[in-house]
Amino acid sequence: MTGHTRGLDEGEAMRRLALVGPNQIDPPRARSVAQILLATIREPMFGLLLAASGLYLALGDLAEGLLLTLAAVATIVQVVFQEARSERALRALRDLAQPMVRLVRDGSERLVPSRSLVPGDVVLVGEGQRVPADGQLIDGELLTIDEAALTGESVPVQRAPGSAGGPSGAIFAGTLIVSGQGVAEVTATGPRTAIGKIGAALATLEASPAPLEKAIARLVGWLGLAAGLFCLLVLLAYGLMRGDWLEAALAGITVAIAMIPEEFPMVLAVFLALGAWRLSRHNVLVRRGAVIETLGGATVLCVDKTGTLTENRMSVAALWAQGARCAPSAKGASDPHPLLATASLACAARPVDPMDRALVALAPPPADARLERVWPLRTGRLAVVQAWRRTDQSLLLAAKGAPEAIFALCRLAAEETAPIRAALETLAVEGLRVLAVAEAVGGDDAPDEPEAARFVFRGLVGFADPLRSDAAGAVREAREAGVKVMMITGDYPATARNIARQAGLDVRAGVLTGDEIARLDQAALRARLVEVRVFARVRPEQKLALVEALKANGEIVAMTGDGVNDAPALEAAHIGIAMGRRGTDVAREAADLILLDDSLASIVGGVRLGRRIYDNLRRALTYVTAIHVPIAGLALAPVLLGAPPMLFPVQVVFLELIIDPVCSLVFEGEPSDRDSMRRPPRSPGASLFGARQIALGALQGMVILVAVLALYLWGLTWMPATQARSGAFVALVIGNLTLAIIDATGRDGRLLDARRWVFWTIAGAAGAILLAVLLTPGLAALFRMATPSAGFAAICVVAGVAAASWAWLPRMMRRPDPDQRRRRDDG
Repeated sequence: MTGHTRGLDEGEAMRRLALVGPNQIDPPRARSVAQILLATIREPMFGLLLAASGLYLALGDLAEGLLLTLAAVATIVQVVFQEARSERALRALRDLAQPMVRLVRDGSERLVPSRSLVPGDVVLVGEGQRVPADGQLIDGELLTIDEAALTGESVPVQRAPGSAGGPSGAIFAGTLIVSGQGVAEVTATGPRTAIGKIGAALATLEASPAPLEKAIARLVGWLGLAAGLFCLLVLLAYGLMRGDWLEAALAGITVAIAMIPEEFPMVLAVFLALGAWRLSRHNVLVRRGAVIETLGGATVLCVDKTGTLTENRMSVAALWAQGARCAPSAKGASDPHPLLATASLACAARPVDPMDRALVALAPPPADARLERVWPLRTGRLAVVQAWRRTDQSLLLAAKGAPEAIFALCRLAAEETAPIRAALETLAVEGLRVLAVAEAVGGDDAPDEPEAARFVFRGLVGFADPLRSDAAGAVREAREAGVKVMMITGDYPATARNIARQAGLDVRAGVLTGDEIARLDQAALRARLVEVRVFARVRPEQKLALVEALKANGEIVAMTGDGVNDAPALEAAHIGIAMGRRGTDVAREAADLILLDDSLASIVGGVRLGRRIYDNLRRALTYVTAIHVPIAGLALAPVLLGAPPMLFPVQVVFLELIIDPVCSLVFEGEPSDRDSMRRPPRSPGASLFGARQIALGALQGMVILVAVLALYLWGLTWMPATQARSGAFVALVIGNLTLAIIDATGRDGRLLDARRWVFWTIAGAAGAILLAVLLTPGLAALFRMATPSAGFAAICVVAGVAAASWAWLPRMMRRPDPDQRRRRDDG
């Protein structure tokens, strides 16, 4: 490396950042509270509330008009609070999603957000990364760069270190490095880059509506249309039957307010935003919101070995050279083993790969040698070859990689490889990752391809990569949840089998290799995937074949990947998971999720949390459906039956003030079921909110509607309408709260759990306000109610509880499985 790659000092970098601003073209768009407020006021619900307030004023009921206006303001404040809460969660996710870049400052490498880059910074770029800013290559290899994002040209171009300002060494923000590694000095950032000057935007995460959001939007649209028609029907019926058209308009507006399920979009927005935020706390970053619905239903997790099951913390554990096994040299040894010296010459100058780091730490390349050419790893030659010009001007080629690739470079016959393969098998059985090493002496110039040189085999290097401490527990939890874990690696089969056994994977069906996969047709591969859990010597492009075969078997597939060639498999999988620590930008852009710590335990934790979010969202949507049935029915039925109206706008708004926080706080914060990871994944064809959930919600709502309407009509036969309305409204509120806690608890059934304090706070506040209304004549008059007799009120309370709690009784009659008496993980 050249001596001028020390980079800026931190103080100078901060000064330049203050001067030129962050390295971003289009700052992330976040809605302000004012924008949220304006969007909320534009909703049809609030237009209806304003119309109802105007009618009250036209009728001369100033107090009722002001009360309704105050209730509408309270509803707006509540909605704005929930939207702002979701916006804060999304802002935190955007901060986590900021692309990172490796740079050199004060002479040391560090990983920083790309927005903190300034002109003069020295950055390290490599294959699969997007160039973070305009710059000039000052060191490294020949880079192949796809500049289509800037020029529209589909053919990649080559860039090499050159003189400052020279076109051959210029790299530009937003372009993609196809191959090679290099060191560049930043020349322009943010809007001053070439892509910024033409008004293009950097690749950012754009939120797009999930399919469920689109379906719910259509449902709300249809229900809104129905609300408008019923509003017109009630207006005409009331006006023609009673001749009071102002009261008729008020009754029609009440029906419309009762029928519009404006909670649906809010519930979805809150659940998706806060669900993504909760997942980020488990080191799972969501790039596409729709995947949250899918995550809990995963049936297969296809994971890499290195870094996901193991720590990706390589150390040289054994050497095999000249027919014998030996120990590696100590770190800092003045005369490292020749095998290590050769292997380090095939490592990147600025190593990122853990194996390269381990080799360079034991045997640094000689300072007087100059790297002249690099042949990177590629399909068909799973080895890295580098040509070095030594002080005597001779050329030395060093190669390391898969043993089969090195055998081919050395042109070894089968009998020559036999003892090497035996040694290789011994190292692999111990769980070591094994690379072979070779070298060749070149002529005056480097050959076009390394196969033209005559390589000499030098030996094997075995790397130890310890199993993650949480890997075995994660595999066990996934298996208990009915989720199959498959390990896919490019390692030697014996190494893969050893690590899989340590992690607790099922190895009884053996190991399926990449060569065997290549020979199988689709039907045969599908049959093998029923039993096999370990795959070795798999090429990145073969991951796509595995994904397609698993999908053909009816599985919901989560696939991990980190390289450029993993992108097709990540896009094809139901859930594509990119590695956050070692993944390329290409893999991240293709993925649905980014794993911030590259750990299997985080993936399994994401599945657990995905099941929780799915269950709670389904229950919330069912509850919203259920509670709107009695509200709409009680606003409509008395009018059609010729009875006095039971509900007026202010009462419907009171109910909405209960429903909104219950949905967004109680259901969203509900802990996981105790058995959420003890039951198999849901059926792939199961719908989050389909006919079954709509039918259940409608049934629950109809029971409450019938009970409350019967109480109201019965009360009208022997008491004033204001008292009958009071008792029926008490039953409706009690039924609403009871239904909320019954639906929220799911299979748990424990209503008095201390973690449900939010619900009991809402219920207590609603009860206190309702009691104040009933016992205060002035307030009761504003609600067009009067204090009911104690006996009738008691009957209404009991009826409200009974009408909503019938679904809870079967749960209490089920005897819980003793094996499921374990503490829930709240996610």
